[in-house]
Amino acid sequence: MIARGPAWPIAALLVGYPVWWALGFGGLSVIVLAAPMAVILWRRRPVRVPHGFGLWLLLLAGYALSALMLSETPPGTYGELGAGRVVGYGMRLALYVSLLVMVLYLGNLTERELPQARLVRMLGALFVTTVAGGLLGVFAPGFAFTSPVEMVLPDWIAGNPFVQNLIHPTAAQTQKVLGYASPRPEAPFEWANAWGSNVSVLLIWFVVGWWVYGGRTRRVLAVVLIGLAAIPIVYSLNRGLWIGLGLAALYLVVRVAGRTRAVVCAVAAAGALAFALSPLSALVGQRLDNPHSNDIRAFTVSATVRAAAHSPVIGYGNTRNAMGNHRTITTGKTPWCAGCGHPPLGSDGQLWLLIITQGFTGAALYVAFFLGAIRRHWSDRSPIGLAGVLVMGLVLLYMLVYDGLVTPLILYLVSFALLWRNSP
Repeated sequence: MIARGPAWPIAALLVGYPVWWALGFGGLSVIVLAAPMAVILWRRRPVRVPHGFGLWLLLLAGYALSALMLSETPPGTYGELGAGRVVGYGMRLALYVSLLVMVLYLGNLTERELPQARLVRMLGALFVTTVAGGLLGVFAPGFAFTSPVEMVLPDWIAGNPFVQNLIHPTAAQTQKVLGYASPRPEAPFEWANAWGSNVSVLLIWFVVGWWVYGGRTRRVLAVVLIGLAAIPIVYSLNRGLWIGLGLAALYLVVRVAGRTRAVVCAVAAAGALAFALSPLSALVGQRLDNPHSNDIRAFTVSATVRAAAHSPVIGYGNTRNAMGNHRTITTGKTPWCAGCGHPPLGSDGQLWLLIITQGFTGAALYVAFFLGAIRRHWSDRSPIGLAGVLVMGLVLLYMLVYDGLVTPLILYLVSFALLWRNSP
């Protein structure tokens, strides 16, 4: 699993991710590692680029242009240009550029330098880390500590809510999803929803690496680990994750044939039966009976679209705060109205984030990039091809409910690179 030679930055990113998380870098580690990747790429010129590369470049160019609107306040929102808005914009721009470097780096490594199977196993190792973090969030939800990065950053940066989520390691978010306070696992990622998105993508690659390409011992361990993963998956109370896993199973039934389809159906049926007989099924029923976030999402999504309509081409560069929320016209939390707060516009999914930060143009480029990957690789029926196309489909589903930044987008684009490297 330890990569030598030019593949070491990828191993450091995926296998070494728990260390980055503990240090306070987390998903920001890709920015750190993009520097040596860029140097190595420069020395290896000419650099190969994937199909769809131009769409990502346009997405980047649009985001750079959107900086012109950082000081603007669209109707229905409030807040002035300050350090927090500029820091958030700068970090997102650095992430988008770093992810581009990462994809080019992966695509320009030869099969000998980084075999596809080894890259898949690296993602499988991160799945094991994610399950461990999820279990930590279930059984020790109060676990948290101040990271070294958090200690050295000035308060005006470390105190920014977006930055704080990235640099302050916590095991879980405590929310009143069921009407009472309950923990939702998030370790080793930045948000509970990021954990949900990431565990589903990593599960797909874990199955490829440990079941499809694994021997008998790995397959037995895979069943055990997936069984353990079911605990935090249910306790995450994450409906988007549950829907994604259901659609993934349906996708496999449709896309595979013969004996493989029979195995998939048998495993799915056995898993469903085991789950129905377990105590976890009651928790899922409670979650479905408490769709408390629906009204919040409806408010922020509609407010996001209305605000973005005033700058439809380049957006506003960063998120904005809406006046009022789905219950009241009061703006923000107060000592006498703790329920008057609201999430920032664009915080309910990557699509809505792109619409407010980069306008409808940016959102269209993002969708076109991943749709293009599905179209080009649909005919690839190898295990990596099937898994990669499935992940691209989940990207388009999750963009409606999950923010892609920070770690989810890393995994989306590693999956994209796997598809690209799998092309003849």
